[in-house]
Amino acid sequence: MTLSEPTPRHPEPPPPHAVARLRATRLAASSKPFVARGSGGGRCERCRLPSAHCACAWCPPCTDSVGVCLIMGDIEAIKPTNTGWLIADAVRDTFAFGWARTSVDPDLIALLNDPQWQPVLVFPGEYAAPERVVSEPPPPTTGPAGARRPLLVLLDGTWSEARKMFRKSPYLDRLPVLSLRPEVVSRYSLRRSHTGLHLCTAEVAALCLALTGHPQQAARLNDWLDVFTRHYLAARGNLPVNMESAAHQALAAPASEAV
Repeated sequence: MTLSEPTPRHPEPPPPHAVARLRATRLAASSKPFVARGSGGGRCERCRLPSAHCACAWCPPCTDSVGVCLIMGDIEAIKPTNTGWLIADAVRDTFAFGWARTSVDPDLIALLNDPQWQPVLVFPGEYAAPERVVSEPPPPTTGPAGARRPLLVLLDGTWSEARKMFRKSPYLDRLPVLSLRPEVVSRYSLRRSHTGLHLCTAEVAALCLALTGHPQQAARLNDWLDVFTRHYLAARGNLPVNMESAAHQALAAPASEAV
């Protein structure tokens, strides 16, 4: 038995977020169509899932708690399994930029220099000089230009891509490095990693949200990842979705009732 599908929280599609815009730009620049497993037609433009398995009814409301800057590998934005998209669904101030070894988007540099933000690069501390490593995100502060909020800079790609971006992006060298020590094994099952301790980008963002004092938003992002994964895998196997899961029920509840 499955629960009846709730009324979608967004009757009108919201404007495309940063990852959706980057995806459109990347596709427009491609010399040939991008074809990935599960990237066929008949899909919802908002959640990227086949229409019969659309998950938009459970998309969480956006939060304004922190900012997230996604620096994305070459084709990451157009992969149907990308979880940076889920962060942009849930965090209103999400910015997305494509990465290139020989150039950098001037808008990215402007964002990192914007006085309203306190950027911190989220990456394993063993790859950075010890003096750069911090264990907590910067707290919100007030300066001459007004309030400054944390800006979480996430390198979104495969683990090998992320390491390359870390090594070959000198404009990131001045940023403090937030080194997470997750005690949980990754629950993400849409791609394989050599180790379960390599979390997907949405799981990393959720950990950071919890560290910045926003556990409710962290829980809802994790629930959104879980719901998206369930719908994606059901679509892949042409199976119905069990909508009695704890994540479905948590996201169907008003935000004030979320754990």
